[in-house]
Amino acid sequence: MNTLQDKRVLVTGAGGFIGSHLTERLVEASAQVRALVRYTSRRDEGWLADLAADTRAQVEIVPGDVRDLETVRQAMRDVQVVFHLAALVGIPYSYQHPQEVIATNVGGTAHVLLAARDNARIERVLLTSTSEVYGTARRVPIDEAHPLQPQSPYAATKIAADALGLSFHHSFETPVVLVRPFNSYGPRQSMRAVIPTTIVQALTRDRVMLGALEPTRDFTYVTDTAAGFVQAATAPGAVGRAINLGTGREIAIGDLARRIVALIGRDVPVLLDPQRLRPAASEVERLCADSTLARELLGWEPLVALDDGLRRTIDWVRGALDRYRPDEYAV
Repeated sequence: MNTLQDKRVLVTGAGGFIGSHLTERLVEASAQVRALVRYTSRRDEGWLADLAADTRAQVEIVPGDVRDLETVRQAMRDVQVVFHLAALVGIPYSYQHPQEVIATNVGGTAHVLLAARDNARIERVLLTSTSEVYGTARRVPIDEAHPLQPQSPYAATKIAADALGLSFHHSFETPVVLVRPFNSYGPRQSMRAVIPTTIVQALTRDRVMLGALEPTRDFTYVTDTAAGFVQAATAPGAVGRAINLGTGREIAIGDLARRIVALIGRDVPVLLDPQRLRPAASEVERLCADSTLARELLGWEPLVALDDGLRRTIDWVRGALDRYRPDEYAV
């Protein structure tokens, strides 16, 4: 059976939410893990600093920025498998700073692909897509043949990055796989996402303020997402494909928030905050995954039920409240 044991792998964006969980999973899989984290003068390792000491000791951390081609080339030296997660993911941030988001999400992906094309050791390049590329569902559940609709600058950059990846596969036989998670959640997620935003406010305030409450999303616990990446790294038949990772179950944001409040056990109202609304034509109203391809190609199934994942996330956030700012709207 093809595994990642003893493979040299690179995770870009390893200090982020999904990246840190994926890094843990790869260490558990006995891969030799190199982690590219965005350089700061503080040598901030992001969430990698929270990994268990024995896990952290097995990770080679390389500071840098995917917007610099030479940095990417050096990070990919001697690497066999690349998990490219580095991105600017905030949708509201993409309204305010579209040029920076384009440079990171499109330019950074181009650098990964260029370095992979010129590296004979590369066996697979996994690019992180997003369910946002589909826009509001025209049909449900959404399979990989669903039309792509860029309803935000962020979504447009991910569509462009996906297209670059497939173009390198067709033009240069670069072994690219597009991993397309739906809404991942779990410990270590920032308040740019609705679940930690709701939990932090429900634990500390007398009301929960959110954006649009009617849109539906398909939420996948982060360990299931990480497992999908690992399985996509070795599964035969995955190269050249986009592969959805989702549960196939959708829930409205307002209903989700009220479920979280109930699990916490407080009587807290969930209210609309107009400043958190997306521009009307930019709001994605409905997302629900068809993950048949992941099941068939990868043998992947989500294992963590929503309530179980929410309980785990609530417990983690409860112990990490000092890391959050409940009165700020994080973009």
